[in-house]
Amino acid sequence: MPLSSLRRGARCALAAGLGAAAHAPLQAQTAAPTPTAPAIAAEAVVITATRTEARPFDLPASVDRIAGDEVRAGRAQINLSESLGGVPGLLARDRQNYAQDVQISVRGFGARSTFGIRGVRLYVDGIPATLPDGQGQIGNVDLGTVDRIEVLRGPYSALYGNSSGGVIQVFTEEGQGEPRLTLGSATGNDGLLRLSAQAAGRIGTGLGAVGYTAGASRFSTDGYRDHSATTRWLGNAKFTLKPDGASKLTLVVNSVSLPRAQDPLGLSRAQAEANPRGVDPSAVTFDTRKTVGQSQAGAVYERGFGAWGSLQLLAYGGHRSTEQYQSIAVATQANALHPGGVISLGRDYRGADVRWTADGPVGSVPVKLVGGLAYDTLKEHRRGYQNFVGSVLGVKGALRRDETNEVTSADPYLQASWQLAPQWTLNTGLRRSSVRFKSSDAYVVGSNPDDSGGARYGATLPALGVMFAASDALHVYATAGRGFETPTLNELAYRSGGGTGLNFGLQPARSDSLEFGVKARPAGLGAWTVAVFQTGTRSEIVTQTNSGGRATFQNAGATQRQGLELAWSQRWFGDLQLQAAYTLLDARYRDAFTTCTVTPCSIANVMVAASSRIPGIARSAGTAALAWAPGSGWRGGLEARTLSKVYVNDVNSDAAAAHAVASANLGYLLQAGPLALNAFVRVDNLFNRRYTGSVIVNEGNSRFFEPAPGRSALASFSVTASF
Repeated sequence: MPLSSLRRGARCALAAGLGAAAHAPLQAQTAAPTPTAPAIAAEAVVITATRTEARPFDLPASVDRIAGDEVRAGRAQINLSESLGGVPGLLARDRQNYAQDVQISVRGFGARSTFGIRGVRLYVDGIPATLPDGQGQIGNVDLGTVDRIEVLRGPYSALYGNSSGGVIQVFTEEGQGEPRLTLGSATGNDGLLRLSAQAAGRIGTGLGAVGYTAGASRFSTDGYRDHSATTRWLGNAKFTLKPDGASKLTLVVNSVSLPRAQDPLGLSRAQAEANPRGVDPSAVTFDTRKTVGQSQAGAVYERGFGAWGSLQLLAYGGHRSTEQYQSIAVATQANALHPGGVISLGRDYRGADVRWTADGPVGSVPVKLVGGLAYDTLKEHRRGYQNFVGSVLGVKGALRRDETNEVTSADPYLQASWQLAPQWTLNTGLRRSSVRFKSSDAYVVGSNPDDSGGARYGATLPALGVMFAASDALHVYATAGRGFETPTLNELAYRSGGGTGLNFGLQPARSDSLEFGVKARPAGLGAWTVAVFQTGTRSEIVTQTNSGGRATFQNAGATQRQGLELAWSQRWFGDLQLQAAYTLLDARYRDAFTTCTVTPCSIANVMVAASSRIPGIARSAGTAALAWAPGSGWRGGLEARTLSKVYVNDVNSDAAAAHAVASANLGYLLQAGPLALNAFVRVDNLFNRRYTGSVIVNEGNSRFFEPAPGRSALASFSVTASF
């Protein structure tokens, strides 16, 4: 799609919005709620996406906030993807495969990931859920205790460092008020069962009182597809304490356990069309599966120093163990240099962030300053084993790889916000990101050499944003920024041509982004935003070869992502709300390169033409949701979403078809003294459409497709008791 088309679409949308806003009466953003300005009153909420408290309306960036009640209302509370569908520019896809994480991409960043989440920075209560190499997981969030989710997109997200094409932050509730206990359950198709418990409140009064929020859940399913059963345990706790009037201490602990998550792998087009609930025979033959255990803890100490500003100290640490069984032929694993079909990872990670915030005038100009240093480190023990013993398949066999990998990042950063004039605000920032990789090889056996080595990557990441407040109901902004994305340890893990050791020749991708946007709150017409953006990337990381069950990666020259995002929300009668979002995204390779399209392929031999679309990215996506949510009584909602076709590989030879699906929920909330009873039923894929829920980009065996379930129902019940 040419940039001129985007510009024409943007001009039409902006003209319509500017016309509506120009005739809207001016209203103070902090005014009390009135029947004519519900959306403006709602903007009294603040976010911390840019490290200082601000209203989304006042930031020169694309920011969305999803409240905890929205996360839970009429939803299964199993996957984060359930509540992110209404964020423009963000695509979150439930893979129906709990051996892999939810697929999340922001403006096309992260779309190629086949394992974990990459290209998007993740945080839970301020603690990174993205490791310093740029790969993250978000499966440790108990949705029953979420207070809000904040999503930052565009150039300003580069100030979070490596692999920050977007930023998603999850915050759990802070315990306050009288103690309360919630017990809940949900059951649905394919043996789905979720049991949960949450407790919250405050112990003591005044200074020294301790607020607490704790949640635990157990989820199990037989899976929509064959060989996709799983069981998952989650536990989270958050404690807050104010030792004195100027300080606050927050402690966070959480854990997640997947004792056994079967991996059904992807399906070829023929397999998906013949039996979308099926599984490739190799998954059963080798009993493909994953076991995961993770536990971590963190602490945040905040102290104010009056006119001098405030200090925040954050420290965290954790351990994650993963064991994954893959479907790699015995003959392939017999190669003396092959690392085997079982991956065993033990990861210890920790980090700290020291931040100073000052807010005051410099001369006659109000200024907010944020300066800090973030340090994160990861130590990984990676071992590989054969996935067979003798003639028995799917069991751990002989050791074939043994190495210790370390990644450290040390990033100083500085941000400032100037109120240059009553209508003009300048936001700027600078981050110096340095990432070091080091590998120590302990498997030096026979012809397998010592592959120890290392690499260093660094980048200076500036961002600049200007906002013009045309009126209290209309803000216009422009933002520019530079980002970079190092290869992850998983992308470095294998060399092309059958070589051993890490692929330290792989270089980071570097991006330059521009965004222009309008935010409007015209009286009586709801709240809407428009953003037009463009990102040019050099040295994009893409698949190079597929051989022996392993993918290797390369740098493929330049790419370009450009698009348009629209969002609108309106509330009527206090309890009826309509939300809609639309994304138009054109993502293409600007340079040609060679790749592999079949397995085995040890030398890239197929040309990817310049202007080919980047796979895994939909050209357009739209969502609409209508919800009726009074404080008690009947509740319900309707949701619809559309997605254009999605190419599955770099050569654009196949694609998942476009689709549109709808869902509905209906429930009742009863308040009976200290008890609140909440029950609802939900039906997804109302019209029983057959479609692809997610794709595995560049899958070497052409098993690209992960089919979504047909019509499915869920029933949920919870009771909350206040004491």
